[in-house]
Amino acid sequence: MAEITAKLVNELRSKTGQGMMECKKMLTECAGDMEKAIEGFRKKGVKASLAERTASEGRVAGVVTEDGKAAALVELNCNTDFTAKSEPFLALAAKAAKALAHNPGINVAQAAEVNSTATEVSQQTGENIVVGKTARLEAPAGGKVGLYLYAISGKIGVIMAFKGNPSDDLIKQLGGHIAFARPAGLTRDAVPADLVEKEKAFAVEQAKATGKPQNIAEKIAEGKMNAFFAERVLLDQEFFNAQVFKGNVANYLKQNTVELTQYARIEVGG
Repeated sequence: MAEITAKLVNELRSKTGQGMMECKKMLTECAGDMEKAIEGFRKKGVKASLAERTASEGRVAGVVTEDGKAAALVELNCNTDFTAKSEPFLALAAKAAKALAHNPGINVAQAAEVNSTATEVSQQTGENIVVGKTARLEAPAGGKVGLYLYAISGKIGVIMAFKGNPSDDLIKQLGGHIAFARPAGLTRDAVPADLVEKEKAFAVEQAKATGKPQNIAEKIAEGKMNAFFAERVLLDQEFFNAQVFKGNVANYLKQNTVELTQYARIEVGG
């Protein structure tokens, strides 16, 4: 008979949502066999383990370190929006983001302090609690990081790394732009080369179909490619709030004498 350890009991708790004593008793009855213990609970009416329930709801938590040199985002998922709004769940999400912000090499989902709390929250709520997407950025030399969280839903987070000293308002404005414009990348290099070539060739052929010679068609295609990049590339995009700045994001940053070196955007389910 396998030894009924605390680790084994906690594993069964995380998979079934049953209490500690019930799990220990079931493991004892099943001689420490995890699969038989799960089957035993199912025979008693536990229809599915917590891990089998779809964790499609959740929140994104973000943390900036006290020195402003690192920032992290963590998506934490669960089964219902009711649980996603609960204090224990939100506290766990914040704990996970803080752990990542301060420990660049950490595997958040496997971190002991996060994992144990996730088990507790799972027991409290009866839901599958899962760490989803994560991101972490560090500021370049002499720079700082910024954080934007969409407070209305709590489901979108953005972190940014800057050269220079961006104001709190710039961080909020640019974070809002990234959250809602969903750029494909920071610069044109982020767009796959094969997609760019395909789009350019298509634009040239369109122009030639109207009777334009090759050299003119290529110039027309260049204009269409600028529009193509303006839809997808952050620095090329028109800044989303014309009341704050009218122009593209690159010029908005230039006006504020800062440079964005990296960003990461996470959305629940996105």
